[in-house]
Amino acid sequence: MKPQILQLNPILIPAANEELAALYEVHKYFEIEDQAVWLAQHGPSIQAVITGGHTGISRAMLEQLPALKVVAVNGVGTDAVDLAYCRERGLPVTATLGALTEDVADLAIGLLIAACRNICAGDRFVRDGQWERFPQPSAIPLARRFSGMRVGIVGMGRVGRAVATRAAAFGCPIRYTDLQRMNDLPHEFVSDLVDLARDSDALVLCAAADKAEGIVNAEVLDALGPRGFLVNVARGRLVNEVDLAQAIEAGSIAGAGLDVFVDEPRVPLALRQSDRTTLQAHRASATWETRAAMIRMVLDSVADGLAGKRPSMSLTT
Repeated sequence: MKPQILQLNPILIPAANEELAALYEVHKYFEIEDQAVWLAQHGPSIQAVITGGHTGISRAMLEQLPALKVVAVNGVGTDAVDLAYCRERGLPVTATLGALTEDVADLAIGLLIAACRNICAGDRFVRDGQWERFPQPSAIPLARRFSGMRVGIVGMGRVGRAVATRAAAFGCPIRYTDLQRMNDLPHEFVSDLVDLARDSDALVLCAAADKAEGIVNAEVLDALGPRGFLVNVARGRLVNEVDLAQAIEAGSIAGAGLDVFVDEPRVPLALRQSDRTTLQAHRASATWETRAAMIRMVLDSVADGLAGKRPSMSLTT
């Protein structure tokens, strides 16, 4: 009999779904109509769970899975998993650490360039036929050069370092803040976020910071100033969105490139309607290459967990 797997989110890589189906009895929880009844009946037989970072898994569900051997998160966020409970139970919880780094850093730079150069507004100007109506160069405001901008990075983990490498290639001086100075980095450490914002033309949020909330507030945005840009590819809740919306509307900052939001998929109207914002639907890791690498790590974690081994990406055991 194949091991019983509970899958909480769709997987977009067809080959991965085929491999899962060949190896395991996969139950797609998101397709089950009466989930409570199903879980009461079949929960005791589930040996592995595959979930996403945003969905996670609740303690209430974990308690209904007594045979569970591993929780594999297809992502890097574990906020929605009760890690303390899993540690108490000796249950490995894995994440796809490292697989997302390059794509997230790519998008961070892409968002920053798009915001600086008004790429989305320019695209709409052409698509809407405005260029034909207003062919004079002054119809589109001048943009801001990205090369050479002073870039402040919040969080110098894998993604922060990858962003720094890319920005440095554009001749950008790099400063950063984190919980502490990192002696292996050549970049200037700034302990205070307000000071970092004040000395930056662009502030790029890369921190995992699962416990932090609203650290980019009106004070930070005021320090960033009317020629400064904000990019967030980390956690939506790192930004006080009320303060950001007000800053965007007032022109207190030049613009923002955002991939993550506080209450996804709901995005404040002021951010959606502004030409000063460049927005994505939490898609930083959404490439075939990264998603394939992520699901490979998930499959390996499930296999190790079911075999009684400690998965290499376990965060709890």
